[in-house]
Amino acid sequence: MTTPDPAADRLARIVSLSSGSYLLVTTYKKDGTPVPTPVWVVRDGEALGIWTVADSWKVKRIRNRSDVLVGPCDVKGHPTGDQYPATAELLSPERTGAYRTLLRQKYGLLGVLTLLGSRLRRGERGTVGIRITLAD
Repeated sequence: MTTPDPAADRLARIVSLSSGSYLLVTTYKKDGTPVPTPVWVVRDGEALGIWTVADSWKVKRIRNRSDVLVGPCDVKGHPTGDQYPATAELLSPERTGAYRTLLRQKYGLLGVLTLLGSRLRRGERGTVGIRITLAD
């Protein structure tokens, strides 16, 4: 009988979640109310990466409480699979730039146009990358 390998299971979940187009990220208000949001997702080694507007509510909620739930979803945010506990970390501008590159590669022309529009509206500092590490 083989024992389960938590690290291998976590990596398999990361690969699966990052291969989808959308990730449902559930953050929490100060009173504990969950707020689910569908976002684009990329793989960042043994973690997931998302990108968003720097002054968005989800960023404010992550600053207050870094634990999140993540799982696959459709474009409207309807869950399409299991949700997993994770920890979110806001990234520096340099690391956010790496996420922009990954998004361009994964989402093609739509990614290029979205990133260009964002840069024109907000500048480079108007967005932030968020690294999400799944719990064991």
